[in-house]
Amino acid sequence: MSDKLQKQRFEFKYHVNESTALAIRDFVSSYLEMDEYGATQPNLSYPVHSLYLDSPTFKTYHDTINGERNRYKLRIRYYESGEGSPVYFEMKRRINSIIAKQRAKVYRQSVEKLAGGFFPGAEDLVDYDAESLYAMQRISERINQLNARPVVHVSYLREAWVANGSNKIRVTLDRSIRSEPQRSISFTPEMRNPIHVFGNTVILELKFTDRFPDWFKLLIQIFGLRQASAAKYVDGLSGLELQQRMVL
Repeated sequence: MSDKLQKQRFEFKYHVNESTALAIRDFVSSYLEMDEYGATQPNLSYPVHSLYLDSPTFKTYHDTINGERNRYKLRIRYYESGEGSPVYFEMKRRINSIIAKQRAKVYRQSVEKLAGGFFPGAEDLVDYDAESLYAMQRISERINQLNARPVVHVSYLREAWVANGSNKIRVTLDRSIRSEPQRSISFTPEMRNPIHVFGNTVILELKFTDRFPDWFKLLIQIFGLRQASAAKYVDGLSGLELQQRMVL
């Protein structure tokens, strides 16, 4: 799977229903191209799995709940379950209104070692270059600072649209967002008893690295969109806590 990472960007999120999502797909297709991987998948969507890491006191969760302006999340992301497929260590930071990401592509057999806070070697990184090494080192530092551990597995189906020959503009539609507790390192895509974080709602994300495109403004006006929060890790964990209290 090719890497479409936008290292630094602005990101606006919206909640829409399925019929609106399909109409937005038609609108967006006039400006962007279907992600090359999603174009080969059923319903034009590919599965995304993220194992979120947090401290024993859930620091990154509470930083988001409390509205900290400069905050971050740690996760291990994978798209396929095959033994030979890579996984990605990611740190997603919010600095005021800007989203910044660092990501390192890692061999599967090295994940448990790196999730334990060990610094990477050439045998651990698929791309052993300065950028990947720096990203993984920064992530390792955060893991050690937090004493981070696996907390929650979040999965969803992503439909992605990208600008031809550029990564400056990206539009995604995320469906079937599910969450369940996971306290160990494993990469099984199946879930036993997940909650559906946003129900049948589709999460639309408009992402851009430079100027807000004029046609984004048109899209928002035509469909009457209102910007909203949609933090998959935080909302998923909050839903799981509510479910637990209801059981008790």
